[in-house]
Amino acid sequence: MTKPPTVYDVAHHAGVSIATVSRVLSRPDDVKPATRDRVLASVGELGYVPSGAARGLAARRTGVIGLFFQGLDAMDDLGDIALEGDEAAAGGARIVRDIPERTDTRTLNLYFDEVLRGCELESWRSGFALLVGVGRGSTATQTVRDMAGRVDGLMVLAGSASEEELARLSRHVPIVVMAGPRRGDDLDHVSVSNAEGMRTLTAHLIDDLGARELEYVAGSLGSPDDAERWSGFRAALADRSLEAPEEPTLRGDFTREGGRRVGRELFRRDGLPRAVVCANDQMALGVIDAARIAGVAVPEELIVTGFDGIDAGRLSAPRLTTVRQPMETLGRVSVQALARRLAEPKLPAMSVRLPVEVVLRESSESSVSVSLP
Repeated sequence: MTKPPTVYDVAHHAGVSIATVSRVLSRPDDVKPATRDRVLASVGELGYVPSGAARGLAARRTGVIGLFFQGLDAMDDLGDIALEGDEAAAGGARIVRDIPERTDTRTLNLYFDEVLRGCELESWRSGFALLVGVGRGSTATQTVRDMAGRVDGLMVLAGSASEEELARLSRHVPIVVMAGPRRGDDLDHVSVSNAEGMRTLTAHLIDDLGARELEYVAGSLGSPDDAERWSGFRAALADRSLEAPEEPTLRGDFTREGGRRVGRELFRRDGLPRAVVCANDQMALGVIDAARIAGVAVPEELIVTGFDGIDAGRLSAPRLTTVRQPMETLGRVSVQALARRLAEPKLPAMSVRLPVEVVLRESSESSVSVSLP
């Protein structure tokens, strides 16, 4: 393999200094056209590729921003994958019968897909490369620290790193907290109207559909989104003098399998609530799965609602009533907030709260027209 050319090779080939090569690559308008053209010709002839790390050291910028979030999928049931051997080399095909009752604990988390898509689109539009990191268990803190040392700025999903860790990292790199309210810090925050959305949905179930017995299915313990949605649910009940426990009694960990588990628990009880209000769509879809297996009709016997507005809820049977949040916009606005902070570091901390929509579908109202979104 041929050794790749260096900046020294380009400088020698063009007959200029290393500093001139650097100026041509970073600030071409500051260099005389004839000199600039000679350097660029040498770059092309030699096949020189500028080092991002080297440019970062010179300009104190890497051109890379980071997105960090906590992994939710199961890790203890991952099988080994063979890189070598007959099975890996032979390829082939087999027939697998998909059994409806079969569950997969590694359910794709579509919320993160949409947020990531927004971050990718806006990063590309803004001229940044995007580095994505996922924290798992005891390695999460080290992962976010490593990322902070490699990027110009970092977006962190709320709850993925401690407030103390974010405060420490923010002394070295700009931080934007996604999907979480400000809690006395000086960081930029971009979130959605979680409490307002859940309060509006719950009010509709009570006032318009007559549901008086409601069960709430919470997500992961410690999630800021979950806490806000729970507060909105309780506020709607309190507005109507209906009792709610101080803390959620059912948790599905934001996963479809968690929703199935909660559904099985509910269906073993003597009586059903009129409505199950879930903190996200994946858990709601899991409850609907369990209801189908148990022979419980949705919405005739049990109303089920979610929160997020993922495509899977639009395609389910019945289609899922939900609070649709602007997931892609959340990602895009977070990148914009980080770009703003990088351009003007001394600006006051900003807090953006995006609106949501309550979307009515057949999991709550069997008479909903199919033309609804």
